[in-house]
Amino acid sequence: MPRDASTPAGARAVTAVAPAKINLHLGVGDVRADGYHDLLTVYRAVDLWEQVTVSLDDDEVVVTGPGAPQVPTDRTNLAARAVDLLRGEAGSDARIAIRIHKGVPVAGGMAGGSADAAAALVATDRLLGLGLGRAALEERAARLGSDVPFCIRGGTALGTGRGEKLATLLHARAEQHIVVALADGGLSTPTVFAEFDRLRAERDPADPERGLPRAGGVDPLVAALAGDDPAAVAGLLANDMEVAALSLMPALRRTLRVGREAGALHGMVSGSGPTCLFFCTDRDHAIAVAAEISEHGVAREVRVTRGPVGGAHIVDDPTGK
Repeated sequence: MPRDASTPAGARAVTAVAPAKINLHLGVGDVRADGYHDLLTVYRAVDLWEQVTVSLDDDEVVVTGPGAPQVPTDRTNLAARAVDLLRGEAGSDARIAIRIHKGVPVAGGMAGGSADAAAALVATDRLLGLGLGRAALEERAARLGSDVPFCIRGGTALGTGRGEKLATLLHARAEQHIVVALADGGLSTPTVFAEFDRLRAERDPADPERGLPRAGGVDPLVAALAGDDPAAVAGLLANDMEVAALSLMPALRRTLRVGREAGALHGMVSGSGPTCLFFCTDRDHAIAVAAEISEHGVAREVRVTRGPVGGAHIVDDPTGK
């Protein structure tokens, strides 16, 4: 809790960043009574970043960068909800402006909104002098969304529950190079989950051979991540949600085919999509695959990134704390 209910003297603005996430494994259980699904996932943070500045100014939310018009600027924005959560805990009536610069694809299955919330929590904690530790911030992050705790933590982690229960995979440090192919348009996560449930319900539970494929366990992947063989890791990647994303946006099939034919070790939809990921042996290989995908015109934009990277952190703090 804060030392007092007022804002610390001299604290005017704090900037933090948080990374995009990808799912190296995403196994989806059946829908629960609360409407969520139990997940078994291996998260990895990659070198695409959301930047959030909070300042003692007014309560406006300003969003800039690619996809900014698609992002809400009212209090439903996840970063605004994060600020409001900590402001309430501080008992502060301070007016806090939020400025977000997008570096993660919007509605692309890479947790851009969750990264905004993670960066906002870290920055607001510093701005208001709450002094919350990483574990306390992750607990509050889980109230905002399933991916938000991981965007605070970063690295590589096993996620269970709704994805919010994390166990860091400390041994999984070998660098991975990935091509990110951005689609025209986005897919909302609830829509993709609804399609996933529809497709799964259409299958005959008495005939498992006809059921949707399931990603299965993660032990082989976790073991492979301890090594330094990109091909071994690529052969174990899985995403249960891919079938639903492809059902809603069939054009992604061509994107995946082009990337695989370009020589990627593995191609898959990122999370709930529609961003596609292509895993490569090294940076030069990734640049070559990216060039081939770009040449075929099957993606709105193509980027080369890497992981793992760290989680949300302060990058500019005029208070000097």
